[in-house]
Amino acid sequence: MSRTTMTPLRYPGGKSQLIEFIKNTLQVNNITGTYIEPFAGGAGVAIDLLLHNTVSKIVINDYDPSIHSLWFNIINNSEKLINLIKKVPFDYTTPGICSNEFLSEYWLQQKNNHSSVADEPYSIENAFSTLMLNRMNVSGIINGGPIGGRKQSGKYKIDARFNKKTLIKKIQDISKEKNRIDLYNVDANELINIIKNNKYYDKENSFIFFDPPYYEQGKNLYLSFFNQDQHISLANNILDLNEYYWITTYDYTPQINTIYQNADQRFAYNLNYSANKRGIFSEYIFASKKIKLKFSENMNAVKQ
Repeated sequence: MSRTTMTPLRYPGGKSQLIEFIKNTLQVNNITGTYIEPFAGGAGVAIDLLLHNTVSKIVINDYDPSIHSLWFNIINNSEKLINLIKKVPFDYTTPGICSNEFLSEYWLQQKNNHSSVADEPYSIENAFSTLMLNRMNVSGIINGGPIGGRKQSGKYKIDARFNKKTLIKKIQDISKEKNRIDLYNVDANELINIIKNNKYYDKENSFIFFDPPYYEQGKNLYLSFFNQDQHISLANNILDLNEYYWITTYDYTPQINTIYQNADQRFAYNLNYSANKRGIFSEYIFASKKIKLKFSENMNAVKQ
């Protein structure tokens, strides 16, 4: 059964389907304080927890300037972003209002706009073009191709996932809670140091959800991805967080199994996946020793 997300971003490999599991895990560990995502991306879980008041504060971090720019402007410049959305000449409710040629040219314009500002982490132009490409591209992959193809000759076109009313409502809801959101644009390893050195993030009432770029598909899905050494470096820092409540999810590969062989808790679970491949696939969940995990029945979690 699909779940309506509260984030304006569609995200490849997004973990919104883990919301029930994470809410249950927070409950059994009596955590109501801070929820932290070092690889926020679409931040589907974080935004859901925030808007349902499951936690009092969220920390979202993304090293990619484009993703950070979108979150920065949602939080701090929402009205300007909303005005840009209102000016988009199409919507999923009005299919056929624009010609295929116009849609093709519009997509190319946004792609070129994005390329020119992609390194600017606070730019409203970067934020808007990132949002548009996320809504117009297959599976929300920013550097991917448009729904319906370059010539917009497919059954579905770039307007298929662009609902102005819904997007605007989501942005407004998030912006209203900006005082409960800490936003960072740093490497995940640096964020770990920030968390450890900031007493404001109480380790007894905080939960960290690491969702790094996939080992095998990362370079095809994300603007920022890791090489082997970066995966190892991150793992060492995560596994050193003995006094914290954390989980880490990863694709089910022999390399990741080896890198996280010393994790105190190791499980495989089922995930419905829709970017580049469709169906039910296995992933890893690794967790700190102190956390109690409460898996949802449909996850079919198996201890490794």
